[in-house]
Amino acid sequence: MGLINPDFQTLPELFSSVFYHFKGQESKFPIARKINGVYEPISYDAFEKDAQVLSAFLKRNGITAKERVAILSENRPGWYLADMAILNIGAINVPLYPSLPANQIEYILNNCSAKAIIVSNMLQLGKILSIWQKLPELTLVVVMNRLEEAIEDVLDLNQVKAMGEKILEEKPWILDGTIVEPDDVATIIYTSGTTGVPKGVMLTHRNICENVKSCSSVIRLDDSDCGLSFLPLSHAYERTGGYYLLFSCGATIYLAESVETISLNMSEARPTIIFTVPRLFDRIKMSILKQISTQSAIKQKIFYWALNTGEKYHREINERGTAQKLLSLQHVLAEKLVYSKIKSKFGGRLRYFVSGGAALPQKIGEFFQALDITILEGFGLTETSPVTHVNRPEKIKYGTVGPAVNNVEVKIAGDGEILLKGPNIMKGYWKDDEATREVIREGWFHTGDIGIIDRDGYLKITDRKKHIIVTSGGKNIAPMPIEELISESPFVDQVIVIGEKRPFLIGLIVPDFNKLKEVAAAEGIFATTNKELIENKSTLQIFEKLIRTVSRQLATHEKVRKFLLVDTAFTIENCLMTPTMKLKRKEITSRYAAEIDKVYNTLNMVYNTE
Repeated sequence: MGLINPDFQTLPELFSSVFYHFKGQESKFPIARKINGVYEPISYDAFEKDAQVLSAFLKRNGITAKERVAILSENRPGWYLADMAILNIGAINVPLYPSLPANQIEYILNNCSAKAIIVSNMLQLGKILSIWQKLPELTLVVVMNRLEEAIEDVLDLNQVKAMGEKILEEKPWILDGTIVEPDDVATIIYTSGTTGVPKGVMLTHRNICENVKSCSSVIRLDDSDCGLSFLPLSHAYERTGGYYLLFSCGATIYLAESVETISLNMSEARPTIIFTVPRLFDRIKMSILKQISTQSAIKQKIFYWALNTGEKYHREINERGTAQKLLSLQHVLAEKLVYSKIKSKFGGRLRYFVSGGAALPQKIGEFFQALDITILEGFGLTETSPVTHVNRPEKIKYGTVGPAVNNVEVKIAGDGEILLKGPNIMKGYWKDDEATREVIREGWFHTGDIGIIDRDGYLKITDRKKHIIVTSGGKNIAPMPIEELISESPFVDQVIVIGEKRPFLIGLIVPDFNKLKEVAAAEGIFATTNKELIENKSTLQIFEKLIRTVSRQLATHEKVRKFLLVDTAFTIENCLMTPTMKLKRKEITSRYAAEIDKVYNTLNMVYNTE
């Protein structure tokens, strides 16, 4: 079936056409969430009514077209409801990551002059209350959870709904006459900011709607599909793919309870599509291999036979378009013995994982492909609404992000930078014309990413332009491919390669401590803390061997000469990872500056930097 209405030009038009299509159909529902341990659906009719009453409340309380309303919330029904209500009256949604501290929220709300904010719970409300006096434009605060006691000038969602219903009864025409144009700004999404202060990306209704249409022609969905949502809706990737795309096709969105419960929620929701990031696949792979290691010798042998069969089968399919008859029969047997059992852990109906937000290591993609699990890796930026490229289900090339989607033009600049053009390119940065002119030149958006296009039109990202390391010897080195080689080790959780204005490269590594603890236990090594573990001689030998192995695959100037083990992961909470799970290189190198200097200064060996 695909899109319910293939001709929508604005998001309110998208919403209304889908609600109209499913009016009165109780068996179909857009969203389901966990209540008392069971997934409970919310009907289209109930959701539309709630969106209308919230829209009426906002409009009656002074929120007019083009004014900014922020959402500070985890993924929950209220997020979707708030988004629809804001957009339906022509206002602009400013999503905020719930992990943001109060000072960053203050900056964003002041920068966009937000007039209202809708928050999820008392924790998020506490942040707003602590900075409200510094927010002269903010006049309206709504909390989704029920208020146990009255707070001055704050209303909860139940109160707001009751007030909105009364407003609609008294003035049923209050929502009439709202005109939303395709080129109106729908949302201002503030970039995570791996460097400097965040910039507000202005995306219009046309930007997002055209991107949804482009994605729908690649990933065919209908009202029999459902997704599991756990990436933050504040991120353009989840919002366009995991929300607007699914909603536009009549698919159901199941809300995961948390990142920790994804495995359980998959088995309950039985999704057909999941939008996720590469780190999830690392965890799933390690979980699969760990479980296999506990099985009998014969079961382990069958698993690795099936894995090898899958690798051969897909290699032949990719190279020749078909597989030999014997290999095809073996693949069918492997499906019955192994693949089907692994896929049942994802609910048994999964058609696609879609991977974005960061690079998917080629070997990870091929591992899952060998188990008959499809990962469609894509590429895009907040500024591109966001999807510009995605691998096609009929032809997947791991190590690439696929060809461009419909309506997106791509070319490679002389210095290797990827340039993009199309109706999905942002209107610009909020209140920052200079930054806008810097990235949009002669109609082309300059991504800041370096890449190449192969003969099939598939794009391969080789690195970020600003991540290129220039050593003291003048060598330009792309760290990402080196980091991918290091991260292939089961002993590595996170890694960044350092060497800017230095004579050689070193690796800053966060080990996989669960794996290290297994080794330590097997060898009778006693370590009570992560710090003790990384200082142990056996641990150091593991990583010395790893770095030697990786360096053999690299040119002289690309070799990682030394490593530094870190006992704490880079996380959102310690401000070393963005809310979209990208490592903040500048902050990491600054945080560990003394340790990094020590590694360089204590080396008594002179390296050739040619």
